[in-house]
Amino acid sequence: MKKFMYIILVLIVLISGFAFWVMSLPVFGSLSEGTRLERIKALPNYKNGALENKSPTPMKPDEVSYLDMVIAMIKGNENSSPKKALPHVKPDFSKLSGLKVIWFGHSSYLLQVDGLHVLVDPVFSPRTSPFSFLGNKNYEGTDFVKTEDFPALDIVLITHDHYDHMDHQTILRLKDKTKHFVTSLGAGAHLERWGIPADKITELAWGETVEKDGLKFLARSARHFTGRLFKRNQSLWSAFILQTPNHKLYLGGDSGYDTHFKQDGESYGPFDLAILECGQYNVNWPLIHMFPEQTVQAAIDLKAKVLLPVHWGKFTLALHDWNEPVIRAVKKAEEMNLKITTPMLGEAIVLDQEYPVKRWYLD
Repeated sequence: MKKFMYIILVLIVLISGFAFWVMSLPVFGSLSEGTRLERIKALPNYKNGALENKSPTPMKPDEVSYLDMVIAMIKGNENSSPKKALPHVKPDFSKLSGLKVIWFGHSSYLLQVDGLHVLVDPVFSPRTSPFSFLGNKNYEGTDFVKTEDFPALDIVLITHDHYDHMDHQTILRLKDKTKHFVTSLGAGAHLERWGIPADKITELAWGETVEKDGLKFLARSARHFTGRLFKRNQSLWSAFILQTPNHKLYLGGDSGYDTHFKQDGESYGPFDLAILECGQYNVNWPLIHMFPEQTVQAAIDLKAKVLLPVHWGKFTLALHDWNEPVIRAVKKAEEMNLKITTPMLGEAIVLDQEYPVKRWYLD
């Protein structure tokens, strides 16, 4: 009996040690400490040990149980991934006078502004997961650009710390070719853990601004959450307004629909382009992501001249058909007389000149 108890004890110690080792891996980043933590605690939406949205935002409706969510995920949807490789255009990274946007699928895109390069929420790993062997793989045909293909980057902008927006391996491959990182307050702790010097990181709270190379970034509120391990909402989630010498863009990150879009439209609009999430929604989590019709309404609230719907087209993180988000968004935009652009992966949008609208996602 004693021998058996010793074996059980040893197993518990080994399993506990292994779990501790896994949770301490760099991929999970770090929680804020010191001055960074004091900045977070001083925010008006920091309460009871965590950051909060401006509106009450439960992760799920009261009538939906976690068992319901698990059953739905197990059931799945045979159309949640495309049946064939998605088409793409070889990205043209040559500089131009003006503003060019190149979308790579999901929420990763490059902004070229008068010769400057700004890469937003770069994720170029096969899966949005802490481990390469877990999670749904990216769609066939979406792995058409590598980090080494990019020119030297002036700024990498990261809206929040979720794996589908802040990828550890991608950041490691980009850090030596990036002059500066701009992100939401608290996410800098992850970047420092991954070897990026503090003087190359600017963290913004909602309402704070930074100007780099003539580009002004203003952090605005969003309706979402953060966390890379078990403890949620220890860093901010943000949208960013980008003011260039000639244009104003709204870079939405992840957000459920709420009044902040209309408030930002009244205070900072109109916008030449709004880049807004349009995928990974579900009735089981209706407040943390927008349905496509809400994405269109958000663009209207922002007084956006053109909408670019993103957060789809590369990974399956919800239960809808893979192309349902863009189909519904285009339909609603046409009904509301809102200009919408739907470039192929890698295809360039050139503000005031080229807004691709080919319905390649129906082929």
